[in-house]
Amino acid sequence: MTLHFQAFINDKIDVQLTKEWDGTLIEKVEVFKAKRSWKLYLLVPQPIPGLVIRNTIQQLSICHDYLDHIELNIVLKDASGSVRRILDARRDDLSSCLFLAGKFMLELPLVRWKIDNTRIDIICSDEALYNEIIASETCPRLADWFWQEYSIQILVRVLYQGKGQSKHEMENWLTNRQLDVIEPGKDLVLSGKRGFNSREGKKLEQAIHTKPLPVAELEEGMKTAVTEGEIWHKEINVLKDGRLVVSYYLTDFNDTIVIKAFLDKSENDRIKVGDRIRVKGSIRFDSRMKEIALFMDQYKQQEIVCRNDDNEDKRIELHAHTKMSAMDGLAEVKDLIHKAALWGHPAIAITDHGCIQSFPVAYAAAEEHNKKSENRIKIIYGVEGYLVEEDKKERPYHIILLARNLVGLKNLYKLISISYLDQFYRQPRMPRQELLKYREGLLLGTACEAGELFHALLRGAGDDELTSIASFYDYLEIQPRANNAFLIRKGLVESEAALADINRRIVELGRKMNKPVVATGDVHFVEPHHEKFRTIIKAGQDYEDAGEKLPLYFRTTGEMLEEFSYLGEAEARRVVIADPAIVSSLIEPIKPVPDGFYPPQIETAEQEINELTWEKAHSIYGRQLPEIVEERVKRELASINKYGFSVLYLIAHKLVRKSNEDGYLVGSRGSVGSSLVAFFTGITEVNALPPHYICPNCFYCEFIMDNSVGCGADLDDKVCPSCSEELHKNGFDIPFETFLGFEGDKVPDIDLNFSGDYQSRAHQYVEELFGSHNVFRAGTISTIADKTAFGFVKKYAEGLGVDLKASEMARLSQGITGVRRTTGQHPGGLIVVPKDKDILDFTPLQHPADNKGSGVITTHFEYHAIGDQLVKLDILGHDDPTVIKELEDLTGIKASSISLSEKETMRLFSGVEPLGVKAEDIDSSVGTYGIPEFGTRFVRQMLEVTRPTTFSELVRISGLSHGTDVWLNNAQSLISDKLATLNEVICTRDDIMTYLIYKDMDKNKAFEIMEKVRKGKGLKLPEVAEMEKCHIPPWYINSCQKIKYMFPKAHAVAYVTMAFRIAWFKVYYPLEFYASFFGIRAEDFEAETVLGGYDLVRERIKEIEGMGQNAPQKDKKLLTILELAMEMYVRGFHFYPVDIYKSYAHKFVVAGKGLILPFASLPNVGAAAAQGIMDSRDNGEYISIEEFQGRTRLNKSAMDILRKENCFPGLPEKTQISLFA
Repeated sequence: MTLHFQAFINDKIDVQLTKEWDGTLIEKVEVFKAKRSWKLYLLVPQPIPGLVIRNTIQQLSICHDYLDHIELNIVLKDASGSVRRILDARRDDLSSCLFLAGKFMLELPLVRWKIDNTRIDIICSDEALYNEIIASETCPRLADWFWQEYSIQILVRVLYQGKGQSKHEMENWLTNRQLDVIEPGKDLVLSGKRGFNSREGKKLEQAIHTKPLPVAELEEGMKTAVTEGEIWHKEINVLKDGRLVVSYYLTDFNDTIVIKAFLDKSENDRIKVGDRIRVKGSIRFDSRMKEIALFMDQYKQQEIVCRNDDNEDKRIELHAHTKMSAMDGLAEVKDLIHKAALWGHPAIAITDHGCIQSFPVAYAAAEEHNKKSENRIKIIYGVEGYLVEEDKKERPYHIILLARNLVGLKNLYKLISISYLDQFYRQPRMPRQELLKYREGLLLGTACEAGELFHALLRGAGDDELTSIASFYDYLEIQPRANNAFLIRKGLVESEAALADINRRIVELGRKMNKPVVATGDVHFVEPHHEKFRTIIKAGQDYEDAGEKLPLYFRTTGEMLEEFSYLGEAEARRVVIADPAIVSSLIEPIKPVPDGFYPPQIETAEQEINELTWEKAHSIYGRQLPEIVEERVKRELASINKYGFSVLYLIAHKLVRKSNEDGYLVGSRGSVGSSLVAFFTGITEVNALPPHYICPNCFYCEFIMDNSVGCGADLDDKVCPSCSEELHKNGFDIPFETFLGFEGDKVPDIDLNFSGDYQSRAHQYVEELFGSHNVFRAGTISTIADKTAFGFVKKYAEGLGVDLKASEMARLSQGITGVRRTTGQHPGGLIVVPKDKDILDFTPLQHPADNKGSGVITTHFEYHAIGDQLVKLDILGHDDPTVIKELEDLTGIKASSISLSEKETMRLFSGVEPLGVKAEDIDSSVGTYGIPEFGTRFVRQMLEVTRPTTFSELVRISGLSHGTDVWLNNAQSLISDKLATLNEVICTRDDIMTYLIYKDMDKNKAFEIMEKVRKGKGLKLPEVAEMEKCHIPPWYINSCQKIKYMFPKAHAVAYVTMAFRIAWFKVYYPLEFYASFFGIRAEDFEAETVLGGYDLVRERIKEIEGMGQNAPQKDKKLLTILELAMEMYVRGFHFYPVDIYKSYAHKFVVAGKGLILPFASLPNVGAAAAQGIMDSRDNGEYISIEEFQGRTRLNKSAMDILRKENCFPGLPEKTQISLFA
């Protein structure tokens, strides 16, 4: 979209702009309705004076009733050639940079300026003035201003030229002193050759004796500011010369400031996330971040301020919540366990509200610590439950349940399942009778102020009643007074002293009954300053007391002893240290999910997989298998058989075979295509062998091992040298190790894409194979995501009436992400339990989102937590197999017969010639509208940049498009800067391992690096050193560091195979292609627009594109449909309106040179109504519109649409009854 600024303003606001804006174009408009603001991206032909910019913004804001703010993002045409003009035009905006002692520096008599398009030299003939300019930091300010305002990288220098000093001497002097040479990068810059004010070789890290200011007191304009805090986030931008622009996010836990530094690569690791530093520098406004930043001059590492547990005898926390306590807990379970272990606590109990979803992560975190440390920590697995009597709608009491042993753990899983499946009402409730039934192996505690005992004390229960209540529990619990201070505010307790008295009574009761009394923290977050995070969560849920202090942090032994000192020293030690230790001693070490892999038992699985594999291998490659084939099969089968994975293969084989028998192809996902056995058993169509020829007649075989081609589909056509038969081509060169690891012991994920029409039948078939009582939906956990977290923080700030910096909002948002909101189900994941095992040996059960009405039962643990113990089948519904089935039915052509080497189809991915159209007529220079994986604007742009000519390049592009930070700011730049080609950049995870092994790296080390990179963990110095030792180029290492997620090559091959087949139909069976797309993928269809012809369709496309990101979601989805409709018109085809006799309910009917629209393509005609019309016409022709409505039972709005679309030509409105017929 390109609009003239004046025309846009005239249309929207009716304001006349000044002449300075003549020729200005709008490249993009962003509308923020909630903020009542616009952001306009302008391309201006000449520099606009700052005064004009400010006046225009003010004028536009005033003249529009619904706008509170307008922002202009200005880009100057030929900015690099306009440095002098910019200085003149924007002089009033440069006062902070170029005014010295009240005078504009361009006009000072003792200053001479040398200005070109890449450099500004400020040449001084007065040494005092020269020193003054240096002290004012003119150079870094001016260089930064040019970058921030116009994205111009410019060198700014101040030079002193004394009397009689030649230019050559001056340059040498400057070089020797290295003063104020500025070379700005992509972000913020400072003086000095290294990016700092490194005058006279001053070191960056040195002691700073100035007292630091709180972050909140830092203000713009401070030339020398000192602050101190912890680095919680770090961002790195790499400049073209290899140097780094680093943004350190520093917090003192009340506010955040971004520290900007310009570093050499060797300096990057000096400051790490988690470090505490004191930093000195100037405070300036960063126009890109829209907030102030501190430009670092120097820093000094500080001792990290943290609480330590110095008590010789350590406490044990028996009541701790994690982020799995829905919308309440803020502690990462790993952080909680790490802190307990750091303090030397021998154990910690995890007791989330009503759920136990932290158990698997807690176990893993403890195991990781215990492997590295002699001071082992034990995890006590428990829950804070909701106790009720018979009526589940009564107000529940809180109760703590701790598992003593494996019997108790299973009983806990039973109780959790009952509470979610049968007793859920606002919370998962536990009836007392059920608790008594499954009490074996459990310890019961009285919990917090919401517990049964504390409630009885509040209402003044007598000793007998208190004794009766306490007798139900194994131990009693007391908590810090601050935890219950809200009772004072509510008037339920008179004072803090009264709270202490309640705790005393609980202690006395425990002593009288000989029950342990334990002091717990009811921990909801780890550190005291994390309380703000919980306040934000509560404010977001509209809690009235969200702002009240509630210090539910993890306390040290000393802090707890001090809190309970009113009990006396001996009693305080007993409740804080001794009694919790007694409770812990009753509890065995437990593993929440058992070791081992427990697939369903199929006795003949190993034999069947072996036979299927060898039989298929011989049918393709002959009785005498090529060595490479035989070796690969033997290696794979050895691992599959050894670790019991043959059952998984056989299940997948049966599922795919059943789908194929029912007429639907199945696409593979993930890395299963890395397995040649999976190919031979029909699980995947991806052949993982190197590229090769194979003769279907005499089995002549020729493997291409010199890396000259990427896959078999790219090989030239060739006839068999032995029998002259045309050779088949196959092989995608994918290592098996990416599937099962080098040891072959990694439990495989076999993920399959079934037709969306067939998915439910596939699920049903799994239940038929193993029994419905052994098959469960895989559970998922939904947590607060980044955008939602930001919304919570924004609401919190608005409630306080404060403006938070974006950097502080980012910190607070990060603190609440990951908190559990609800649960769900994996779209296609099924968990299969063997017949001799109980699902409760592995996980409790529940309904997704606690919705009993769904009729679905899922695992309580997220499926990843039990993926190494039980078989998980990913049976996903996907459009591609459905489209293929439709195309096969329409054309009679089997998709599997289509050659992946077909040249005209291949040309579709780099041009439009196979469609017989011009690029300008369809607004695209490639012909991939409607082709899965390649039809989006993002991927079409990738195709336009790369212009692929081979199938293997399509596979690489698929990998690039599905990864995170693999293409954008990574491979894209490498290709455009000619540092690497498409065939050299990292595209799929397999590329890394195979390339490193090719460069002589140890295969296990190569595998480890691949796993780290593909999971976004980056590389540490040892790995970088290993890569450098193998002569891996710097651009490759840097690319690895940027990647957050990578696609497996086998997955990309499977997707591209499906896409290529569909593209073939687009070239050779166009109407059938369009009919299948519109009928299956077109959820929204604008019949009136599409029937209006090419011009109307194109006009509607432009309208939607003009709205940019502000287009309604429905319009965004419609865009793809309209693009295809436009292309269809250009190819000479047409659309025909709905016909009450010829139209189908949902399918587009091929007729002549066009498509007849289905009933469902009309607005207000739903699926049931569309089907009703089809069913009604089986009873013969309609005699009137009235009779049509009676037979179809359509409502008035649907009938009005049909009338509007002229669907009743020749039919009378009313039925005419003849008396003489």
